[in-house]
Amino acid sequence: MSEQNVTPGKSPFKRAPKPTSILVVIILAIAGMFLLTSFYVVDQTEQAVVLRFGQLNKISEAGLKWKIPLGIDRVYKVPTKVVQTMQFGFRTAQPGITTIFSRDDYDAESIMLTGDLNIVSVEWIIQYRITDPASWLFNVSEKDKTIRDISQSVINELVGDRAILDVIGDERTSIEENGKEMMNQTLNNYGLGINIITVRLQNILPPEGPVQDAFEDVNKAIQDMERLISEGKQAYNAEIPKASGQASQMIQQASGYATGRVNRAKGDVARFNAVLGEYENDPEVTRSRIYYEMMEEVLLNNSNIELIDKNLDNFLPLKNLNSTPTGGNNE
Repeated sequence: MSEQNVTPGKSPFKRAPKPTSILVVIILAIAGMFLLTSFYVVDQTEQAVVLRFGQLNKISEAGLKWKIPLGIDRVYKVPTKVVQTMQFGFRTAQPGITTIFSRDDYDAESIMLTGDLNIVSVEWIIQYRITDPASWLFNVSEKDKTIRDISQSVINELVGDRAILDVIGDERTSIEENGKEMMNQTLNNYGLGINIITVRLQNILPPEGPVQDAFEDVNKAIQDMERLISEGKQAYNAEIPKASGQASQMIQQASGYATGRVNRAKGDVARFNAVLGEYENDPEVTRSRIYYEMMEEVLLNNSNIELIDKNLDNFLPLKNLNSTPTGGNNE
């Protein structure tokens, strides 16, 4: 009697997994999705606006943060620490060591009418920072266009209130400061949530052609005028201190001379008062002394003087006309 293998062979079909294995896989998948959607990272240059069921929940600062997953909390990151720039009348075509700018098709932004009815091309930039991320996200839909329209409106208004020479010359700083203030006021009224940090005018030129050539001549004349004024101030600063020093020296000399004369006059007065006192005590003696002092002063430097008494009446005074020097022999 022969033996027969009755062991069943391998089935060509895989066995269906157990229900418990499927449940474990589903739980692990849900846990993975939960973990992946529960955390988010906020960069140092950003703030995160967290919405819960479409309503503002909180604003998160930089770091690793947790939120309710599965779309219940939604996170929108806003670069609030970054200074952003907008250019008007030109664009940066190629940044680098030698930056290349493009000015094609931007005349609508730069061409303006001044207060004295001249046409001028004004290029400027603004720099701003987002201060309220929630307002930035939800209050205005077309943010960039709104900022551009407000900036153009303000600069047009300020340029239109001034003559072209003022816009090109001394009023640039005033336009920049007033422009920043007016833009911030309008943007705050719109609730855009940004703050304009800088308004900087770049090139301000009249349109190309005869008008530009005429204004270049005017600018050259203004530069020549400023140069001549500067040279005049230099000459003034060189001569005035010298003249002031000479005047001070002359004043000091005159003051010293006046002081000397006053002191001499006071000395003469004191001397006269002293003589007067002596004279009042003994007029005859004082008169004689004054006479002798005067004669001594007169005759001090004179030689060959002979004095004759006019009251000599007893004999005839004779004068030797052939006088011999002292020590000689008389014959």
